[in-house]
Amino acid sequence: MIVQIISSKAIEAVQNLFGVSVPASQLAVQRTIPSFRNQGDFSLVVFPLLKVSRKSPEETARLLGEELLRLMPEAESFGVVKGYLNVRIVKGFWEGFVKDNHSTHFFGVDNQPSGKPVVVEYSSPNTNKPLHLGHVRNNLLGYSVSQILKASGKNVAKVNLVNDRGIHICKSMLAWKLSGLNETPQSSGKKGDKLVGDYYVLFDKMCKTELKELIDSGKTEDEATAASKLMAQAREMLLKWEARDPETLQLWSMMNEWVYAGFDVTYKRLGVDFDKIYHESQTYLFGKEIVEEGLKSGILFRKDDSSVWIDLTAEGLDEKLLLRSDGTSVYMTQDLGTAQLRANDFDPESLIYVVGNEQNYHFEVLKLILQKLGRPWADHIYHLSYGMVELPEGKMKSREGTVVDADDLMDEMIATARAMTEELGKIEDFDSDEAQELYRIVGLGALKYFILKVDPRKNMLFNPADSIDFNGNTGPFIQYTYARIKSVLRKAEAEDIRFEHFEVNELHSKESDLIISLYEFPSTVKQAAADYSPAIMASYLYDLARDYNTFYHELSILKEENESKKALRLAISSLTATVIKNGMQLLGIEVPERM
Repeated sequence: MIVQIISSKAIEAVQNLFGVSVPASQLAVQRTIPSFRNQGDFSLVVFPLLKVSRKSPEETARLLGEELLRLMPEAESFGVVKGYLNVRIVKGFWEGFVKDNHSTHFFGVDNQPSGKPVVVEYSSPNTNKPLHLGHVRNNLLGYSVSQILKASGKNVAKVNLVNDRGIHICKSMLAWKLSGLNETPQSSGKKGDKLVGDYYVLFDKMCKTELKELIDSGKTEDEATAASKLMAQAREMLLKWEARDPETLQLWSMMNEWVYAGFDVTYKRLGVDFDKIYHESQTYLFGKEIVEEGLKSGILFRKDDSSVWIDLTAEGLDEKLLLRSDGTSVYMTQDLGTAQLRANDFDPESLIYVVGNEQNYHFEVLKLILQKLGRPWADHIYHLSYGMVELPEGKMKSREGTVVDADDLMDEMIATARAMTEELGKIEDFDSDEAQELYRIVGLGALKYFILKVDPRKNMLFNPADSIDFNGNTGPFIQYTYARIKSVLRKAEAEDIRFEHFEVNELHSKESDLIISLYEFPSTVKQAAADYSPAIMASYLYDLARDYNTFYHELSILKEENESKKALRLAISSLTATVIKNGMQLLGIEVPERM
């Protein structure tokens, strides 16, 4: 990469000029800011060199520039602005880059991943409710990070942990059992996950009614909670489940199957998938074995009520429960078992958990427990902690039924895409099926881009109305740019215009800006992978689409009279389309061939 070439030659130049070896970190090379691009393509800041040069910033930059011209055949000229050295790369370098890559469909994407697997866990739904907006961010983030890591050369395994057991599952089961309706997805006409979610909400309503009656009878809130018959029944159902009671297991299996069928529909619409799915109902047993191991080694301890704990006060934390007094497990128990299973299954380079920042403490404890238990791979656990998604009206609550259902959200986005597309008159020559497919691609593209363009670590406010705009920093803007390029290329093909051969005698500033942006795609993939941040890729694609539209409006392409320039601009267009398509695929977003 040219940035690495400039950096290494600059280090050599400093050694030649001042007799000092400096680390690359002191000679950061970056794209020249727009206001200085008449001076060069890439910039070095020379202020860190002033102590060794003992000269002014301008003189230091001038001397370094002259030495770089001597050492670097790729360097054509340089300019100095205060303490910035701006280096211009020879046009032949960019000509070769475009010629070598304009017809390469997988430019910037590594198609031969290698090494130990990087295991990425995402989704992790509960089988007591359908997927909602929070799950949408989780799934899109996990899938995109997986795709970006794979494109950077990593061997990736996408995994899902289904939380299919526990008191929350029993609440849905109990509400269904007590309702006496014997509803099924077939009899109700509802998706299975939504039907089970309705019973989770019903349990909360039944419980609140019971608590109100107890409080009205004179009990305190704590006394009423302790006296709740519904909660006692739910706890009893959990104990029966862990004791493998046949009737309880049959009900649990039936309702979970309803949910799995519903999840599969939503996952397919979202465009996410998994290489392996784990179930808490299986992994918690391995977790219990690990707890027993920890008891025998003295790392864990049992209290008088028979509950099992670990003392982390020496590490600045607190005591952490691993088994309840009745022997039932907690989330930490199954996470210990799941981590061990994945280590056995994959012998991974790293274990990445895509889980909201509300669980920061949980993963800090998980890693610490596994380290204390002597698991060497525990050091490779990484919690990709992402921020919560909120709505203009506040936080969502599943048990109160105030969540934004994922399926409903996708329906709304597609409907909005349809309304805006028809209003702009972009489908006049589309048949019905083609139009419907375009609405789906644009609607889901808008949703995915709006969520992924935000730094994963930040909380975000989701407003669907802001996500579909053909002119702003949105998915549809980038999709429209791609479709515009494909239209240009189709016209060139219809006119039998070839663009394999061209010579670059000079580059217009809009051409060079766009070529350099395209050149930076592979390094952007690497950076997004290193930071686990699809937002880096989203920002790059928006800037690239914006650069192309400026190029398109300011320069003639098909009507350019100079055949070499026409060929160059078509080659640039072709490579831009490839990069947009490849980059959007890393975000899980489709691009339409026309719109």
